[in-house]
Amino acid sequence: MSLQAETGQTAEVKTPWQRVQNARHPKRPHTLDYVERILTDFQEIRGDRLFGDDAAIVCGMARLEGQPVMLVGEQKGRDTKQKLLRNFGMPKPEGYRKALRAMQMAAKFGRPIVALLDTPGAYPGIDAEERGQAEAIARNLREMARLPVPVISVCIGEGGSGGALALGVGNQVLMLENAVYSVISPESCAAIIYRDAAKAEQAAAALRLTAEDLLKLGLIDGIIPEPPGGAHEDYDEAARFLKERLLQSLAELAPLSSHEVVQKRYEKFRKMGNFFQGS
Repeated sequence: MSLQAETGQTAEVKTPWQRVQNARHPKRPHTLDYVERILTDFQEIRGDRLFGDDAAIVCGMARLEGQPVMLVGEQKGRDTKQKLLRNFGMPKPEGYRKALRAMQMAAKFGRPIVALLDTPGAYPGIDAEERGQAEAIARNLREMARLPVPVISVCIGEGGSGGALALGVGNQVLMLENAVYSVISPESCAAIIYRDAAKAEQAAAALRLTAEDLLKLGLIDGIIPEPPGGAHEDYDEAARFLKERLLQSLAELAPLSSHEVVQKRYEKFRKMGNFFQGS
């Protein structure tokens, strides 16, 4: 079913660069905005039990229409104080380790995992590198592939490289209509490829970072519609669309055994990047 049919609206055709701007809109809803609207009984989990807590990632047990789930999401700030607290949505190693601790707890108690991706990328600072940023991301990728419970990953805004992929190894990977998911930002790509960061709009088109592009390439499993104008125009309606799709996905994954959950997730990611040409 098309997005137009799902929403009952005539969709405005947007360029990849317009999608990027929409995904970065300062009023776009973040993880906690959706938690407030679609989950109940949210109990936050803090700290990685190794170094400290990272407010750029939010974790907690909750209920979705009465069903127990584990929420793991990347959180950006709204004002200057919040942006500094959340490190502009760029997690450090302790954030990824906290997320993994929460996901392993979910596996222990048989709770499905809902991961919300929204980051320009993992924090590249010296302190993050000293504490093992790359190792923390790599460990998450490996361990998420092994989790014996359903994992649904949704890119709700910016899906920046490994910083987003560290929470993106899901049985179903979804994107909001105006979200973007890419290995690099358009500005950085333009600076490398064209030697000119001002050509970010051209790079955005080349990167194939929109939900429509990624669905065609088989890298995601579905697109969640947004209200006309974007999710920032109507938080409640955007949350309703997200909640409906999460419930649908949970219902589809519920009949699978723990072995099937792991195997199907493994097969899904093994197929990515494989191309065969007939003789």
